[in-house]
Amino acid sequence: MLLSTKTFIWYISAFLLFDDLLHCHAWNHYRFIVKEAPYTRLCSTKNILTVNGQFPGPTLRLHAGETITVDIYNKGDYNITIHWHGVKMPRYPWTDGPEYITQCPIQPGSKFTQKLILGSEEGTVWWHAHSEWFRATVYGAIFVYPKPETSYPFPKPHAEVPILLGEWWKQGTTAVYEGLLATGGDPNVSDAFTINGQPGDLYPCSRPDTFKLNVKHGKTYLLRIVNAALNDFLFFGIAGHQMTVVGADGSYTKPLTRDFVVIGSGNTLDVLFHANQKPGQYYMAARAYSSSSTIPFDNTTTTAIVKYNGNYPSSPSLPYLPYYNETNASFNFSASLRSLVSEERQISVPLHVTTQIISTVSVNAFPCGFNQTCLGTNGTRFSASMNNISFLLPSIDILEAYYGNLNGVFGEHFPQFPPSIFNFTAQYLPLILEIPKVGTEVFFLDYNSTVELVLQGTNVVAGIDHPMHLHGYSFFVVGQGLGNFDPEKDPLGYNLIDPPLLNTVTVHKNGWAAVRFQANNPGVWFMHCHLERHLTWGMNVVFIVKDGQRPEELLLPPPPDMPPC
Repeated sequence: MLLSTKTFIWYISAFLLFDDLLHCHAWNHYRFIVKEAPYTRLCSTKNILTVNGQFPGPTLRLHAGETITVDIYNKGDYNITIHWHGVKMPRYPWTDGPEYITQCPIQPGSKFTQKLILGSEEGTVWWHAHSEWFRATVYGAIFVYPKPETSYPFPKPHAEVPILLGEWWKQGTTAVYEGLLATGGDPNVSDAFTINGQPGDLYPCSRPDTFKLNVKHGKTYLLRIVNAALNDFLFFGIAGHQMTVVGADGSYTKPLTRDFVVIGSGNTLDVLFHANQKPGQYYMAARAYSSSSTIPFDNTTTTAIVKYNGNYPSSPSLPYLPYYNETNASFNFSASLRSLVSEERQISVPLHVTTQIISTVSVNAFPCGFNQTCLGTNGTRFSASMNNISFLLPSIDILEAYYGNLNGVFGEHFPQFPPSIFNFTAQYLPLILEIPKVGTEVFFLDYNSTVELVLQGTNVVAGIDHPMHLHGYSFFVVGQGLGNFDPEKDPLGYNLIDPPLLNTVTVHKNGWAAVRFQANNPGVWFMHCHLERHLTWGMNVVFIVKDGQRPEELLLPPPPDMPPC
């Protein structure tokens, strides 16, 4: 959408006002140049989209409460947006990043300056592309350190290491995405998983470049783990070593020691590991957790090497990881996470709910179009939905439409409860339930309302786990379960003392999750499944949090250089 001269002048004025309102000093400034670069993996070379020519992209190292700006230069051939995953962006969704939700894409040859406003986040969050499937290669970690006058709630580690788990396709990611759209079926599965961009020893042509972590005996290391894989949950472990989880999604947790961890797509974990074993070489490894027997997935294993200082035979062993479909292992891990609560670190779990929303999360299917061949179940075209509405991206971003009172861009009729009640997790369900409605529907929340959102998985078409991510907020995961949510009995078992504070919650296969948050961040905020195929198929909704009454409760004005639609 082209801006008129009058509107442009208004944007300039608003931006200057915003600067006066928020800060009066210079911020740290970064530059991201999005461009293609050749990379060789699995014996072949292809051009991939990168930031600053790096894969994975650069790590940002910030402090809690800090504000920075990042100039995004699009020197590639495709539209792009960048999302700061886990950064709450208080009152400022304008640079949150999801395409056609809070902005239109940055077009080739253009630049957009994005402001990151950190709030209470501490630990590991991350950034990634949020347009089409470009986050396959456009991603990186964000280390959020405590404020300078404070410290970690655990002994300072000897070193901190990013562990970014990803996927690699031999074909171009754009071809994978376009194939998904063209066939209506599942996407081609990846050819490899990666640790810090490298597949590891078990793949062809990969051994020389396997990531190696050199450690000193007796030292403790903080691994900042990000699951950047597009379509997979992952088991992760280190042979011979236990790991202690001390943080998740930019929030501290009670120490949780395990032989392996499970990490959903979009989640982060802060993990301490003590180099206390016999000096030698040990594999760290990751492989898929996939709960459905009917959905294709990459069943390979990526590895990196933990190498103690010294010279040792290069025969590392693999860690124990559960079998691919061990739902109980995944559920038990996520159900064991707890927030860290102490005199110094208090949490405020909403106890009195003013707005309850119950939403199904389903894989769906449409009949194949006339004279078409579709590769979904029984010749259908796959879709996905929340409360039986498959989300349709508009051509003008919703934030601009909301802020500018533009009509016809979105509807206001996202159901507060499932439009039809049935046995959501039954083994066999009527075929009529497979077909969703299509729309661009939002749900309005009053400022400062206390929200309980119950996400109910279903067995429509295929039951599977869903990592559900909410922009602009973290939420307390007060309950999880398998089967159908019981509104009378299940709330009696809620954890209202020390539930984990996350931004991405796993709804386990044919199960449910209940989260609570206070709607105190006005703006337009996207919620979606972080499995990329489900996002593409429509498992999304937009929450619009209204302004409050006081100046500090109002949505801030936009910057002057918003990308045009």
